[in-house]
Amino acid sequence: MTEPHASPGHLWELIFNGSLLVFVAAFGGWFFVRTVRRSEEPLLLIFKWVVTAIVAMMIIVFVVPIVKKGGYGAAFVGIPATAVAGLILAIAWRKNLANMIASPFGNLYDGGTAEYEPRPAYSTALAMRKRGEFRGSLAAVRKELEKFPTDIEGQLLLADIQAENMNDLPGAAISIERICNQAEHTPRNIALALNTLADWYLKFNQDADLARETLQRIIERFPDSEMSNLAAQRIASLAGTEHLLAAHDRKKFTVVEGVKDLGLIDPKSYSAPPDVDAAKQAADLVTHLQAHPLDAEAREGLAIIYADHYGRMDLAIDQLEQLIAHPNEPQRRVVHWLNLLADLQVRHGANYETARATLQRIVDLYPGAPSADLAANRITLLKLEVKGKGKVSEVKLGTYEQDIGLKMGGGKGLAG
Repeated sequence: MTEPHASPGHLWELIFNGSLLVFVAAFGGWFFVRTVRRSEEPLLLIFKWVVTAIVAMMIIVFVVPIVKKGGYGAAFVGIPATAVAGLILAIAWRKNLANMIASPFGNLYDGGTAEYEPRPAYSTALAMRKRGEFRGSLAAVRKELEKFPTDIEGQLLLADIQAENMNDLPGAAISIERICNQAEHTPRNIALALNTLADWYLKFNQDADLARETLQRIIERFPDSEMSNLAAQRIASLAGTEHLLAAHDRKKFTVVEGVKDLGLIDPKSYSAPPDVDAAKQAADLVTHLQAHPLDAEAREGLAIIYADHYGRMDLAIDQLEQLIAHPNEPQRRVVHWLNLLADLQVRHGANYETARATLQRIVDLYPGAPSADLAANRITLLKLEVKGKGKVSEVKLGTYEQDIGLKMGGGKGLAG
């Protein structure tokens, strides 16, 4: 007598049941490990799981077969056994079930069970620094850096106290060098650290050469980037120590004795303040840009003089377009130059469409950005801005200024 072969349907049922069993076992194991690790009382939780497993096995092995048979056994054994099993599980898991229901509401006030990420605290160091306790402040920062050795905020604070409060520029330079040697920091943070060190070389040592070398490191380390572009422009502006220190030292003003008995003098008899020699300024800026073509501030100033003094919008546009087209310029600077170009166009009699096209470039370059929204708002009011603006009279360029103006066209100025 031959044994009957298993039908395909029965085979698929076995495969399905086996796969389901494996999935349930895997999920149960993962859930068990996860709950035990997150529990405050892991041993008690393990005991509850063991009790639950025993109760489940008792139900499956003894109660389920009786219930399947039906009759009085199901009524007098199955129901009471199931009730007892449910009571045991309820006693074991009552606290967990209560926490499961209450925790979403409690999390609104206590933050829940999310793990706390430790962070350095420099409040003590900052408070001591304000009181003039600089050595204690340094010690407090170093104590935090022992626990968080790569924290950029703490390392910059340490270097700042060394340079600004302890007159220890070599120590500050070492702290900055430590930042540059840590691989965890972003290029922007490293560039910030090196720019800060360059500022200190100018402020405390009046050393333009060291400042230039420090900025050059940004260019070498991050070529063809926004940071390297800004560093190159800073280097271009280092025409001399006096120019470098202008941002740090107070300007000196000479107080000239005023006119005595001003109320008794005819207003027509005293002259107004002399105008700034725009032609000399233009010549100085041109000379400077020939040596330092990346100095954006100087090129912007030259564009304004070309437009406002000489009325030569073609030369002004050429200078600003060179700035706008230069690669790796940050968005805020490009937006500033386009707005400046629109200002000059409106101020010197350009029509609505010309100024509108300039502002539209901001919208097209940075769609969705706040600067694009501001440009769009300005476009809506542009007709009122253009109305009543007359063309400014031109001042004839001298041979020298005219040649320079044409020479720097075609986008060659920034290229050097």
